Amino acid sequence: MPKIDPRLSIAPMMNWTDRHCRVFHRLLSKKTLLYSEMITSGAIINGNRDQLLRFNEIEHPVALQIGGSNPWEVSEASKIGIDFGYDEINLNLGCPSDRVQSGCFGATLMKEPKLVFDCLSRMKKEVKNAKITVKCRLGVDDQDPEVTLPAFLEYLISAGVDGIIIHARKALLKGLTPKQNRDIPNLDYELVIEMKKRFPQTEIVINGGINNLTEANRFLNDGLDGVMIGRAAYYNPHHILLLADKEIFEKELVNTTMKDVLAQFCEYIECELERGTRLNKMTRHILGAFNGVSGSRHFRRILSQNAHRPGADISVVKEAIDKVCHNRYW
Repeated sequence: MPKIDPRLSIAPMMNWTDRHCRVFHRLLSKKTLLYSEMITSGAIINGNRDQLLRFNEIEHPVALQIGGSNPWEVSEASKIGIDFGYDEINLNLGCPSDRVQSGCFGATLMKEPKLVFDCLSRMKKEVKNAKITVKCRLGVDDQDPEVTLPAFLEYLISAGVDGIIIHARKALLKGLTPKQNRDIPNLDYELVIEMKKRFPQTEIVINGGINNLTEANRFLNDGLDGVMIGRAAYYNPHHILLLADKEIFEKELVNTTMKDVLAQFCEYIECELERGTRLNKMTRHILGAFNGVSGSRHFRRILSQNAHRPGADISVVKEAIDKVCHNRYW
């Protein structure tokens, strides 16, 4: 099994963490673990695999998140993912959307621990020497997480899971939208920390509402194996990903400024443009690159107004970058 450092990862986010986003994030941090968007097992087995799963080699380490509840399907999709070169396979047990519920996967599986056990057992049996993890919630609906969460984790551990990412709030499957489920009900970080104490040999990563690297280090100091950050890293990559290698992994920074990173990303953009990728498919992920910096509004405006136009090329990106003030950090 490949050794993957779990101390910091970027959450799988639908419509956000596509392959272009992950290349940008990898240029910011060499060490942070990146995740794909959730892809259903059925789509992986029956769909256009190259379109769904293709990624750039520089993205490693990169994990594939799968949604599904059929043991054969999730194990088969896992094998396909490993064959494509993903470093880790993650089973989604936390998404609360209506679409996911209707397919009987995501957070609704927290009500079906025996089915989850069957899925993970088959994945571990069929996919040799690969890291298999899950991402779950504290619980769902009227469950009492202090009672049901440790029992659920025991099922995961007995199935051979290699790591558990816990979003530190319950999912309310009825009456709340997926967006509301990101903020309601309240977070309970202490329960996740308690789970690590209860299962010390199991890799446990915390997720939910974590906004900066100071908070991340605090959780690591509390004994957790890792921290997963989502929206905060996407919207403010300069404050999180650009500094992550130094502040979390204690490594020297390769790229010292955001402009260094974007210069490299421009090379990637030019290659993708030659393959027929539209400019705005890539630039939408860098709109937050200079948040809070003088000139950032001009940067976003130029990209937003021009990147979607037919024939838009790298000159649009370079013009936008030139609008940002020059200083040591940026």
